[in-house]
Amino acid sequence: MSVNNRKYIVLLGVPGAGKGTQAQLLQDKLGLPQISTGDIFRYNLKNETELGLLAKSYMDKGDLVPDEVTIRMVEDRLQQDDCANGAIMDGFPRNLVQAEAFEKMAAPYGGVSVTPLVSIEDDVAIERITGRRTCRTCGAVYHIKFNPPKQADICDNDGGPLYQRDDDKAETVRNRLYVYYKQTAPLVGYYFAKALLVELDGARPISQVHEELLSLLR
Repeated sequence: MSVNNRKYIVLLGVPGAGKGTQAQLLQDKLGLPQISTGDIFRYNLKNETELGLLAKSYMDKGDLVPDEVTIRMVEDRLQQDDCANGAIMDGFPRNLVQAEAFEKMAAPYGGVSVTPLVSIEDDVAIERITGRRTCRTCGAVYHIKFNPPKQADICDNDGGPLYQRDDDKAETVRNRLYVYYKQTAPLVGYYFAKALLVELDGARPISQVHEELLSLLR
């Protein structure tokens, strides 16, 4: 019997599938916070928390941060007041160890509610990510095909120069896809076996994917 039912939504999909975009839209509609491991790491590192310093000790040596540290960071984040009704998980869990740990975290509150899998082909993911351009001054993000600036390589907002982040370069994107298929793809089977997986076509316009997600969650 759960103490207090909460809605935990775990978004899955390859890099570039649009999980972050959909998580932000759902956050606004549902009033549930978007929990991104990237945001959690940046917060803990910037504020030099105990967990942040522990993570930094591994990163400074060029080592991967152990699952145990990541799990503790997420557990700490989920105890904050804005997560009282649940959360939208974007980028966590990333592997089976994290998924099993998250299942234990969520169990007292009714467990994971649903796991939408936002599916796109690899070549679409590569096109989406490698086409991104970011403003060096204000951080605005464009896409050379889907959302180009009015003037090539110049930000519409402040005239700052646009550049391609190292994370968005083709070689890095292919490595990110490799890591996804090696570590995260097994979660598709994990959540399918629990009857929590629902697949959506992520190649459609953002608004269509969002409406289907909302319909699913209602």
